[in-house]
Amino acid sequence: MIPLKDDIPSYRPPIITVSLITINCLIYLYLLSLGEGYQLALVKWGAIPFEVTHGVELTPELSSSIPLSVFSSMFLHGGFFHLAGNMLYLWIFGDNVEDQLGHAKFFVFYVLCGLAASILHIFSTPNSKVPMVGASGAIAGVLGAYMIRFPHARILTLIFFGFFIRIVAVPALFVLGFWFILQLLYALPSIGSTSGGVAWFAHVGGFLAGILLFKLFSGFSQKRYYYE
Repeated sequence: MIPLKDDIPSYRPPIITVSLITINCLIYLYLLSLGEGYQLALVKWGAIPFEVTHGVELTPELSSSIPLSVFSSMFLHGGFFHLAGNMLYLWIFGDNVEDQLGHAKFFVFYVLCGLAASILHIFSTPNSKVPMVGASGAIAGVLGAYMIRFPHARILTLIFFGFFIRIVAVPALFVLGFWFILQLLYALPSIGSTSGGVAWFAHVGGFLAGILLFKLFSGFSQKRYYYE
C-alpha cells in the first residue's frame, strides 16, 4: 500500500514539515555531488550501533562525534527511492501533526522521535557495524501521532492486487496500523543482527515514541475536526 493523500485539512502553513523535506533533499543532493565520497559521508555521519554501544570509532580517519551521529543520521539517505518514500510520508502526514502541535513543538517532537528510533535500533543490534541512516524513524513518530489523532481520516491509497492496481480511500487506523504490524513482524527476527538492511526497530521505536510524545505534547487539547 502506498498512501497518496489524506482528507484532513491543515489550518496553518506546515513550515517545519516543508523545511524538513527541503533540508533532507538538499543534503541528499550535496551527498550526490561528492561522488565516491557519498558512501564515506554515510559512514562518517551515520549512526553505527557498535560505535555507540562500545564508545569506540571504527574509522578514526573519518572522525566525528559519536553522540552527534545519532542526530545527523536522521538527515541522510541511502538513495533516491529511500529519500522519496520517506518524504512522501512526511508530506502527507506531517502537516496535520504540525498543525496540531504548533511549529516549535512539532520540530522538537520530530527530533525526539528520531532519537528514540535510533536508540531502539542501536540497542536491538548493539554489535552491528553498519551505519544507520534515514528519516524514517522520526517520520514513524509522525505516523503514530497521526493514527491516534485521526484514526478515521480517509487515506487515498494505491493498492496492488497482483497485476491489478486500485486507488481506494482507507481509514488511517487501518493503513498505519497495518504498517506498524508489518514493521514489528520484520523487526523481531532482526534482533542482534549485524548485517545491513532495513532498521525495522527504528520504525517501531519511532512509532511508539510518536504516540507517547504526542499525548504528552498535546494533552489532547488540540482542535477537533469533523469529516465523513
